[in-house]
Amino acid sequence: MSQMENMELIPVELFCSTTHVDATLIDSLEESGLVEITVVEHRRYIALDHLGRTEKMVRLHDDLGINVAGIEAIEHLLDRLRTLQEEMQDLRNRLGRYEGS
Repeated sequence: MSQMENMELIPVELFCSTTHVDATLIDSLEESGLVEITVVEHRRYIALDHLGRTEKMVRLHDDLGINVAGIEAIEHLLDRLRTLQEEMQDLRNRLGRYEGS
C-alpha cells in the first residue's frame, strides 16, 4: 500500500463549506506554496495532517484580515523561529554534556 493510499484526505469543497471560506483563498494559499492540495480523480483534497495548519491560515485571513502575502511572511518567521529553537535546544544539550563532565 502506497503512502497516498494511507493518507486521509478532506475534500476542499467540504473544508470550504465547513469553515465558510471561499475556495479562492485556498487556491491563493496553494499558489503561494502555503497549502498542499492533493488531486485524486479530478477532485481536490487537503491532507488531514495539513488541516490544522490550513485552518490557522484561514483564521489569520478571516479573523485578523491578513492577506496571503502577510500569511507567507508569518509562516516564514514561524519556521525560522522553530529552526532557531531547535538549534538552541541542540546547543543546550551539547553544553549540558560538557557541564556534566
